[in-house]
Formats: sequence, structure tokens, C-alpha cells
Amino acid sequence: MMVSTKGRYALRVMVELAARGLEEFVPLKEIAEHQEISEKYLEAIMKSLVKEGLVTGLRGKGGGYRLSKPPAQYTVGSILKVTEGSLAPVACLGQNAAPCPRAERCATYPMWKRLSQLIDDFFEGITLEQLAGESQGQNGGHYVI
Repeated sequence: MMVSTKGRYALRVMVELAARGLEEFVPLKEIAEHQEISEKYLEAIMKSLVKEGLVTGLRGKGGGYRLSKPPAQYTVGSILKVTEGSLAPVACLGQNAAPCPRAERCATYPMWKRLSQLIDDFFEGITLEQLAGESQGQNGGHYVI
């Protein structure tokens, strides 16, 4: 499994919005400059985050983006699943994957299934609140996105 730039950028943006709080709408241009992401690419990312209800957008003067709910209610897994679609290490375990005709006799299937569960448990066990706190030097964390 490799997380795309879209997934990594979405996490960086969500951490920034978490650090800003729930009251302030942050302009797209400001986020793009601070995160060193092109505005055009960031627009596409924000569109998918708004569509899935992770962020709220406001147009016009004083507009921008903010989180839809408190940072503790987001997990890294929930954000990556929006941007990546699936975190499965192999296609047969992916979201909406067709049943594999070899699954019952596949010697590697149990291993891939365990790895998929480990990945899911790991990313679902990290909240946006934790990442935002660690990005501000709290908790002594070492997450780099």
C-alpha cells in the first residue's frame, strides 16, 4: 500500500484546519501557501473532503474551509479512505472488490487479510486531534506526513 500525494496532502490540510479550531474559516489560498500545495490541486482535494462531509466550505468574503466536527472525531483512517478509496494492501481485499475465486485455497490470503487489519487498526487508532497536537510540539510525537 502506498499513500498518494492526494492522501498525504489531505492529512496535512486536515491537521492545519484542526490546529486552527472550529470557528475560523481558512481561505484556500492561505492553506495552499502554508502547505506548499498548488491551489488547483488543493481545490480538488477540498472538493472531495467537502463532499464527504469532513470539512465545511464557505464562499465569499471571510470564506474558506474549516472542520465539520471536532478533531477528536476524525481518524487518519477515515481521512485516507476518502482520498485513497481503500487502504487494502492487495486488490482482493479492496473496497467493493469482486470475490476472489481462489480465496479459500490461497495460501497467502490469510496473511494479506491480517496485514490489511493491522493497517486499518493502526490508522483508525490515530485521531486528527493527536496529529494536530503533535504538529504543535505536544505529546512528544514523531508523526511526519
